[in-house]
Amino acid sequence: MSINKWDERYKEEQFAYGKEPNLFFKEWLGKYTPGAILMPAEGEGRNGVYAAEQGWQVTAFDQSVEGQAKALLLAEERGVSIEYVVGDLEVLDFDKERFDAIGLIYAHVDGDKKVAFHIKLDTCLRPGGVVIFEAFSKSHVQYNSADPKVGGPKDVEMLYSIDDITTGFGNYEVLLLEESEVVLNEGVYHNGKGAVVRFVGRKK
Repeated sequence: MSINKWDERYKEEQFAYGKEPNLFFKEWLGKYTPGAILMPAEGEGRNGVYAAEQGWQVTAFDQSVEGQAKALLLAEERGVSIEYVVGDLEVLDFDKERFDAIGLIYAHVDGDKKVAFHIKLDTCLRPGGVVIFEAFSKSHVQYNSADPKVGGPKDVEMLYSIDDITTGFGNYEVLLLEESEVVLNEGVYHNGKGAVVRFVGRKK
């Protein structure tokens, strides 16, 4: 989906994926002492705002100015503040080892950018920091075909496999790595049965 299409989606009055955090992210974030967290591809801010409510210092980014506007409104509504910058990770410059955690929730990128995306994120995370990851798996294509309301990219190269994770995060202690079938109920565009890869890892 292009930047303009994301802006069109986030310009809608309703929150595309709801205002509540992703359940997997919520479950695992609660296991860690709040610190500084980076939220890539944060869209309308549901996960970053939740993290801020739990005491995390949140830095978020996305390519959509409309997503940023909605996220800052949600933060104000919830009585918290987050730092939210607009841009692509390729051009953004975060300090090395600045963050204690990274929340990668449906942060799908083009297949030819995955490796560079993960390498750059890794440089932002301190040793001992954690990545909390959930994204659609390659087998999700069949779920999307059966029920488009579940959402997700149609380009299989943007979807994830277990091998993608072990390659992209090879220097991490694996706390959880699985492919699962889930039933999503997240706003307008994530509804129904799908297939996801879930990963929690600690940087060595």
